[in-house]
Amino acid sequence: MINDFAGGAPFEARKGSHLRVRESVLKQTNPSKSHDGFRDEVVAAARGWIGTPYRHQASLKGAGCDCLGLVRGVWREVLGEEPEAVPAYSPDWAEASGVEALAEAAFRHLNLVEGLRFQAGDVVLFRWKPHLPAKHAGIATGVDTMVHAQDGIAVSEVAMSAWWVRRVAGVYRFPLRLATASQSTSPASG
Repeated sequence: MINDFAGGAPFEARKGSHLRVRESVLKQTNPSKSHDGFRDEVVAAARGWIGTPYRHQASLKGAGCDCLGLVRGVWREVLGEEPEAVPAYSPDWAEASGVEALAEAAFRHLNLVEGLRFQAGDVVLFRWKPHLPAKHAGIATGVDTMVHAQDGIAVSEVAMSAWWVRRVAGVYRFPLRLATASQSTSPASG
């Protein structure tokens, strides 16, 4: 069962209520893009990275990226400028720090999907071991496939086998667009 591996509760419940989503992000209010059309755009952007070599901390299509770099690159393609600068990180950052840095960043900038049920276009986070922070990310291209960058392998589209599904630590959705704080609170934004 997915929740057993992920710790029995969604990330934000395990970490407590100290995480707050900023009002300036995460509100899906763009009427010009349908959810399905936007999902298709995200999947097409992710597939455009297939074949990009693995390069730790990189995020340049065709030249190199890691799993976070892939998500960052797709963000830039479908939403524009990245919402925050990514600090340098070592390959063993999760084991060394024990901090849920990847999940916390996803929670700040993406929309949490309840129940760990992913669809095409969703960002899926993975935890290698139950006691470690989420350390890997991929972009679902269907209910059983994803595009991801893995150490030593070029970006590829792979089956979301039972091995992967058991390690799902969180599912997040790209916002259709970033809403400003004034848009989020205006009566017309509903």
